[in-house]
Amino acid sequence: MQTLGKERRYETLSYLPPLTDQQIAKQVQYLLDQGFIPAIEFEKDPLPTDHHWTLWKLPFFSGTTAQTVLNEVRECKSQCSDSYIRVIGFDNLRQCQTVSFIVYKPNGSRF
Repeated sequence: MQTLGKERRYETLSYLPPLTDQQIAKQVQYLLDQGFIPAIEFEKDPLPTDHHWTLWKLPFFSGTTAQTVLNEVRECKSQCSDSYIRVIGFDNLRQCQTVSFIVYKPNGSRF
């Protein structure tokens, strides 16, 4: 039996290998297809139990495409390259965050 080494894990997708750009785009498109409002957050050294990160600009309330969100992720990464970056999705009917996944880790992971 093999076990995972000691490493901080953040949310469900963090247990997978880093997502490719195309896989990230598909996840963002799914978020949009469900009617969720996307936003980008970043944090320099988050704890796995820390759910309050810094919001990057305002959430994308209307007219958003997956490419628009990905472009903002790239801009966030260029200005905060030492931070973890995640995409979140808000459900405006339930008034809560329903989707969240990390798209960049400062140790050289995707994006």
